[in-house]
Amino acid sequence: MLPLALFAGNALAFPIEAKDTPNDGGRSVTLTWKTPDQHPARWILVRRERGGAFAPVVTLDGSLARYVDEADALTNGISYEYQLVADPADPPLNSEISLPVIPSPDWLDSTKANVLVVTVLFFIVLFFTINQAHRGRRWTFRKIPGLVAIEEAIGRATEMGKGVLYIPGVQDIDDIQTIASMILLAQVSRLTAKYETKLSVPTNSPAVYTVADEVVKSGYQDVGRADAHQADMVRYLTSEQFAYVAAVNGIMLRERPAANLLLGAFFAESLLLAETGHSIGAIQIAGTANVHQMPFFVVACDYTLIGEEYYAASALLSNDPLLLGSLKSADTVKLVLIIVIAIGCALATWGNPSLGAWFSAQ
Repeated sequence: MLPLALFAGNALAFPIEAKDTPNDGGRSVTLTWKTPDQHPARWILVRRERGGAFAPVVTLDGSLARYVDEADALTNGISYEYQLVADPADPPLNSEISLPVIPSPDWLDSTKANVLVVTVLFFIVLFFTINQAHRGRRWTFRKIPGLVAIEEAIGRATEMGKGVLYIPGVQDIDDIQTIASMILLAQVSRLTAKYETKLSVPTNSPAVYTVADEVVKSGYQDVGRADAHQADMVRYLTSEQFAYVAAVNGIMLRERPAANLLLGAFFAESLLLAETGHSIGAIQIAGTANVHQMPFFVVACDYTLIGEEYYAASALLSNDPLLLGSLKSADTVKLVLIIVIAIGCALATWGNPSLGAWFSAQ
C-alpha cells in the first residue's frame, strides 16, 4: 500500500478522464489524460472503489497519455475512481482524481457493423431463395465431375459384378461432414438398389451406424426394393481410428470392390485408405472439407470433391428445397462480396480506401 500523502491533491493537478470502454464485454475502463510538459519518468496508476482506499494498479511510462484498465479485479456495476501518481514521488505532479466510472458490458459492438450488414444480407437472400425453392423454382448449378462420376462408378461395379464400398469418414454423427455424408449415402443406396449392386458401409461409431442403417433402408424403400436390403450392408467396426482403417483396408483386400466412395471427415488415415483402394484397381471418389487431406485424395483417387463441392454435392443430390435454397443463397452472397471487393480495389487504386477500411476486421 502506498502512503496516503502521495494521493494528496494540488492546485496544479491535471485532469484524468475515466470512461467505460465501449464495444466490450465489461470489466474494462479506458483512461485518457493530457500529459503535462513537466512529467515524471513514470506514473503509478492507482484505483479505488468509490469511497475506499487507493491501491496501485500498474506502473506506466511518464510520456503515455492513455491506458485501458482490464484487470480481473474490476467488477461490472461497481464505481471506480483513478489517479496518476508521480514516480519518483512528487505530489505537485499528481493528477486529479477522476470522476467515478462504472464498467459494464455492451449489447452491440458497433465496430462489427460490417459483419451485421453481411449477416443480414445473407439471411434475407437465404429466406428468399428457400421460399422460391418451395414454390418450385429450380436453379442451374455448375456440374461437379465427382458427383456425376458417382453413378458411373456404381454402374461400373454393376457391370463387373462387384460391390460398392462407402466410407463415411471417421467423425461422429454430430460432425457436419458426417451429416452431409449421410445425405450422399441416401442417394448412393438408391442407385445400388436400382442397379442391384452390393453395398457395404463400414462405420466407426454406434451413432453413425444407426443413422447409416436407417438411411440405407430408406434408400432401398424409396425405389421399391426393400426386399433387396440386407442387414449386414451397414456394419459397426470400431471407434479406434487406425483399427478402423485396418479393418476397412482388410475389407478392400478381401472383397475387392469395384468402387470406393470416401465421403466424410478424414484425417491421417486418408492416404492409407486411398492407396489401398488404388492398389486393388477400384474407381475412387473422395470428398471432404478437411483441406489438409486434399492432396492425398487428389493423387490417389479418380475424382475428388474439394471443399465446398462436398457440401454442394449433398444439396444437389438430396434435391431438398432447404438445401438448394441455402446453396443458391451462399453463391449469391459470395458473388455480391466479390463485386464489392472489386469495387473496393478500384476505389483504393484511385486513392479512396474508405470501402476497404469499412470491411476490415476490427
